[in-house]
Amino acid sequence: MKLKKKYTHSNKRQIFRLLPTGTNKLIVEERETDKMQAYFNCFQIDNGKKIFKNLQLDEKFWLGIETIYKDIIFFHKFAKPDLPQHHGIIAFGINEQKTIWEDNDRTFLFIKDDKVYTFLQMFEGREHSTLNCNTGEVIDELGNDSESINALREETIASEDFSSYRFPSSFQPSSNISREAIEFLQKLREKYLISGSIEFILMDELLMFNFHHIINPDNSLKNIFKAVDLSKGKYILEEVLNSRTNAFAPDSFFIKDDLLFLLIEKTKVGVYSIIN
Repeated sequence: MKLKKKYTHSNKRQIFRLLPTGTNKLIVEERETDKMQAYFNCFQIDNGKKIFKNLQLDEKFWLGIETIYKDIIFFHKFAKPDLPQHHGIIAFGINEQKTIWEDNDRTFLFIKDDKVYTFLQMFEGREHSTLNCNTGEVIDELGNDSESINALREETIASEDFSSYRFPSSFQPSSNISREAIEFLQKLREKYLISGSIEFILMDELLMFNFHHIINPDNSLKNIFKAVDLSKGKYILEEVLNSRTNAFAPDSFFIKDDLLFLLIEKTKVGVYSIIN
């Protein structure tokens, strides 16, 4: 197996989230916390073609993404800037590249069958309703039965399909992987002064992993990614994900379909095609 670089992206801002969509796009959320600015970028996931770049809404910082559904990004604001409670819904059309509707009163819960389930916080509880995902118009008034709504929400979340994703696992000598992979990672631990766990993904004979190596004079850590073709015992990619850190960063790479995503120095994403 081989890894071929497809594209890279960096605006030299800290990347907070990488969000592949169900329509083969990639949303990159970036933030400048010192300037209190948030930016959003969108690319074709397979080739990196720009759809939009450095998107900002009227609220420049105190907002986030609830979900992305059928080329609509559902943003939220906060009830108060310094509190975590979400409030308000902003539906931004990726294809239209503009806000297609907004509701400043309701709070997003989940989406099912093109209906946005929401609630209004009242003095005596929550009043639930569903909205048309494309227009924001009210479809159903569902009352204050939070128990039934929460059960439907849990059912909807549980039914989401993540089979196209692969996320790293922490290596243990008892890990349920091939003998060759276990021996390779055990030898790696013996060779390097590794702090914390080795995080790995194994696809057939392609072993991908990252680890933290105590190498800097001040005992700070270097986060290193490597990929090896076990059939040949040959490294095919090495990347320093973080040249200096004092904290472990296990969520530094993942796979979606046949694409490998690397988060590099917190400000850059590298995308590689996995080729059999």
